[in-house]
Amino acid sequence: MVSPPPARQRDRDRPRAAPRLFVEAPLDPGARFALTPDQAHYVATVMRRRAGDALCLFNGRDGEWRGRLVSVARGREAEVAIEARTRPQADAPDLWLLFAPVKRAPVDHIARLATELGVAALRPIVTRRTVARLNLDRLRANAIEAAEQCGRLQVPDCAAPEPLDRLLAAWPGERRLLFCDETGGAPAAEALGSPRPGNPGPWAIAVGPEGGFAPVEAEAIRALPQSLAVSLGPRILRAETAVAAALALWQALLGDWG
Repeated sequence: MVSPPPARQRDRDRPRAAPRLFVEAPLDPGARFALTPDQAHYVATVMRRRAGDALCLFNGRDGEWRGRLVSVARGREAEVAIEARTRPQADAPDLWLLFAPVKRAPVDHIARLATELGVAALRPIVTRRTVARLNLDRLRANAIEAAEQCGRLQVPDCAAPEPLDRLLAAWPGERRLLFCDETGGAPAAEALGSPRPGNPGPWAIAVGPEGGFAPVEAEAIRALPQSLAVSLGPRILRAETAVAAALALWQALLGDWG
């Protein structure tokens, strides 16, 4: 009986997954460009990649591509050459997430899980009970990191915070709104109905701040013709928990989980 190789040998023999990066540059065969200093540091210092190693790259427009490090210098400089496309660009559900900024750690979590659950746009809203400020650069950084890790081909658009009343006044007529109503509403699964394959069209999900929407705000959302008020169950949920629950329900019944 042959003994298995020691753990260190197994680790050396196991193929390494190529780091996956979001880039702004166009992706075409033979294209070459420099990574950002932060990306170069991550690839060279954190992931310990060297010239000749492979990368996966995407930009939200051209699909996913295999690239190769051409040069790495001083841990903050790296150039990559594009070789071949490995996945074509695919459409994603046209789904907005409306949420009130909360404390830093929870909003980081919201950005990451919303990206993993397929949201197309993060739309922060300012409500009467919103107390936290939002760092828009940090929101986008968390969305990019989540897209890199979960295999998405898009990074959600990250909008600047907007007063709720202004957003509702300009609400697009074709976009349905799933309103997570803390005070009532039909059970979400019942309101959305049986799973329906295909393109559901433009949708949005609205989750309130800590303490919920003020009564006048909730009434304004319910009055919107495109609004569907739903309940997420009998328990009080944290904002990030409500986001996860609502997105999972929507994706299972109307989105790309089918």
